Amino acid sequence: MSFSYQNKVVWITGASSGIGEALAHQFYAKGCKLVLSSRRKEELERVSTKLSANSSNVLILPLDLENTSTINELTQKVIQTFGKIDILINNAGFSQRSLVKDTPLEIDRKLMEVNFFGTIALTKSVLPYMIKQKNGHFVVVSSIAGKFGFYFRSAYSASKHALHGFFEALRMEVFNDNIKILMVCPGKVKTNISINAITGDGGKHNVMDQSQENGVSADECAKQILKGIENNKYEIFIGGKELRAIWIKRFFPNLFTNLIRKQKPE
Repeated sequence: MSFSYQNKVVWITGASSGIGEALAHQFYAKGCKLVLSSRRKEELERVSTKLSANSSNVLILPLDLENTSTINELTQKVIQTFGKIDILINNAGFSQRSLVKDTPLEIDRKLMEVNFFGTIALTKSVLPYMIKQKNGHFVVVSSIAGKFGFYFRSAYSASKHALHGFFEALRMEVFNDNIKILMVCPGKVKTNISINAITGDGGKHNVMDQSQENGVSADECAKQILKGIENNKYEIFIGGKELRAIWIKRFFPNLFTNLIRKQKPE
């Protein structure tokens, strides 16, 4: 039986820009009902307007993953509105550009709080509903930084590594409940992630990394994510030549260490 997105309820975090916004357009075009979440309500409204959205098919739900106290209420609102949650896209998060020696512990904690704890808090809130309906799909936007560390990204990389451990364990636990999990590992995607990356003093990096500028488009990334969902993939890698580092590290770890050390930090 062919896969159909028609009338599936898809909750996207980080939906106000970049990969999340691109996913909103592609899911909506396939007939999905959307829940759009991020911290910026006005940007979510902009995305909804660009969709030419039927207001009954799109729910705007502002959410800050650093504050998880209202997550269960938000989940209940989705259920009250649409009656189910078919796909949760855990896409929200932010990156980092600071050396370990220059990064206060509170910055490390902030990255972990949003990228890891916020993500699993939302997942745990949605999980009982998916178990009850005996169906669901968690999509987790990690990074190739979830496979190896790199300059200036110590806590960011740690937060992405943690997601892999958590969701790989969850995948085994919910297999018999017909709940699927897709780990998405983008390399360089042309979004504002480097501009919005946090520095050691808590400010924004405010620089578009050259490699990011030359990365694949957010639309292409979203297209590959949908394809991964349709084909029930466990893990996908999206990007260009930078993806070769994953395979080199797996099969030739010593060579990987020597090569990655020579890469230009940015």
